Amino acid sequence: MKANVGTTDRIVRIVLGLIVLSLFFILDGGWKYIGLVGIVLLLTAFIKFCPLYTLFGINTCSNKK
Repeated sequence: MKANVGTTDRIVRIVLGLIVLSLFFILDGGWKYIGLVGIVLLLTAFIKFCPLYTLFGINTCSNKK
């Protein structure tokens, strides 16, 4: 897995992931499970890889070699 998530993208994913994950604790009923999508955002931010980015050919990571 080659990194394809850049620094700014990671920060946005972490912030949005925490916000969406908090919905799990705020909402009631079946809607609360939508908050678990925040785990996906946090996971992709921490491993610096997004599978959907490879499908669409997107790379926000600036590899300086």
